[in-house]
Amino acid sequence: MSEYLNFSFSLQGHVTNGRVNGNLNLSRALGDLQYKRNKDLTPGEQVISGVPDLKTETLSAQDRFLVIACDGIWNSMTSQQVVDFVNERLDSGLKADKICEEILDHCLAPTKDGDGNGCDNMTVVIVLLNSVPTSSSS
Repeated sequence: MSEYLNFSFSLQGHVTNGRVNGNLNLSRALGDLQYKRNKDLTPGEQVISGVPDLKTETLSAQDRFLVIACDGIWNSMTSQQVVDFVNERLDSGLKADKICEEILDHCLAPTKDGDGNGCDNMTVVIVLLNSVPTSSSS
């Protein structure tokens, strides 16, 4: 697991051990209203903001897929581990929905007695890029 930086910011908040005010490990667009109550600040200036950080990437013909997942996945696997996991299974002919199931199973903690990883909510979506859809007979 990566080391967390601890720092404070000017909006009456701080990050300790990777958690906002020692509690949240990510900012959510919905909910967490106790962090969004300062009437003197815009939504983007609140301690927790629903305003997204956006990054634009140019895709190429070599890009095979995009993985969209929540922190329950990213707390258990690194980005590179997910890429390798998906690539290996795509190469073996597995379909995206089955790969999602395998990622969830892989990240799920065997018991609740550990450090909390694998006990969080988990969502994962694989978007296949540059692939030709196959027709299925119903």
